[in-house]
Amino acid sequence: MSMIRLLLAEDQSMVREALAALLGLEPDIEVVAQVARGDEVLAAAHAHDIDVALLDIEMPGMTGIEAAAALQRELPAVKVVIVTTFGRPGYLRRAMESGADAFLVKDAPASQLAEAVRKVLAGERVIDPTLAAAALADGASPLTDRERDVLRTAADGSTNAEIAAALHLSQGTVRNYLSTAIQKMAARNRAEAVRIAREKGWL
Repeated sequence: MSMIRLLLAEDQSMVREALAALLGLEPDIEVVAQVARGDEVLAAAHAHDIDVALLDIEMPGMTGIEAAAALQRELPAVKVVIVTTFGRPGYLRRAMESGADAFLVKDAPASQLAEAVRKVLAGERVIDPTLAAAALADGASPLTDRERDVLRTAADGSTNAEIAAALHLSQGTVRNYLSTAIQKMAARNRAEAVRIAREKGWL
């Protein structure tokens, strides 16, 4: 039996160790690398000659979705399984666009996770069925890339001037993007627009 070499990326050490222990019980899976940051995924994947990367979405340094896109660019043979606490339909869409092969919520049993790892190596796609239905019902994000950048930068309470400086835009342009994004979210203000976009997984 050939062993499946797996990289585990999860910023919460207790969750990461539990996942590693559970997957390590599978006869055909070996967890060869563990990282706590998204921006450590690519180097670890190169160093350990992995078959599958199991990525959390919310990580410091780089999200699991961004790490999946980086793996797709540099190591296209590596299969990517994304697991998340946040079952947001927008995340699913973005994960698939970034080249992920599977998308599961974290409360799935370890046996289901192990089966997903085997299936993606066999060339299948594995998607949590509840999320798939919600993503279809919700539709695509109405935000453009620039509107998403501006909303994301506004999320910490930055002023228009600070957002403009961070994104190299004029304050008038920032105002326009924010106004359009607020309208698209059917929100009363930027804070509500950020909240709605986050809940849908569009940020």
